[in-house]
Amino acid sequence: MYLEIVTPEASLASGEVESVTVPGVNGAFQMLNNHAAVVSLLQAGKVKFSGDLEFAEGFEDRFTKEEGKWTIDINSGAMEMKDNKVIVLAD
Repeated sequence: MYLEIVTPEASLASGEVESVTVPGVNGAFQMLNNHAAVVSLLQAGKVKFSGDLEFAEGFEDRFTKEEGKWTIDINSGAMEMKDNKVIVLAD
């Protein structure tokens, strides 16, 4: 599936991933390939993903690798999963 992480500053990362875990307001949840369509608000926490993303120049330092997965801390946001594409709008 395709993941794009966007903030008010820039599109921070995009590319193909195997899984994405987000901090939903009712708890963290994971999405895999061909997941049902979903829209959710996000709370403060970590967005975790595994795959090959391209990080925007100058924003690479926002991402860290923990337990084999890339992570980025967010304060809040929203996400949409539809047609095997995940868009995370993060603050």
